[in-house]
Amino acid sequence: QVQLVESGGGLVQPGGSLRLSCAASGFTLDDYTIGWFRQAPGEAREGVSCIRSSTGSTYYANSVEGRFTTSRDNVKNTVYLQMNSLKPEDTAVYYCAAKYLGYGCYNPDDYDYWGQGTQVTVSS
Repeated sequence: QVQLVESGGGLVQPGGSLRLSCAASGFTLDDYTIGWFRQAPGEAREGVSCIRSSTGSTYYANSVEGRFTTSRDNVKNTVYLQMNSLKPEDTAVYYCAAKYLGYGCYNPDDYDYWGQGTQVTVSS
């Protein structure tokens, strides 16, 4: 059974850091792109980043580039999102998702499997 489980969310002050984890089971990362998305209350789901796990190539939305970093550990079958210099506008539920290898990164409709989400709140 394919499963994605996010963890690492929580409450952090502006300027702080969090690292989110996305643990995959039921498949190996090599054949998939893993995307990170976020959704604030009343807002559409927004693409944040993606990583082509077979190559390690990463891509970022303009709103987070330079602050967030996506990486993977193929041995642990886990993808990470390191979030630095956090801002209140980063507050959202963060999701990881998986799509089979192909074009695309930021469109949630391209993804086949989704994690349950983890809450990130940036507030003083």
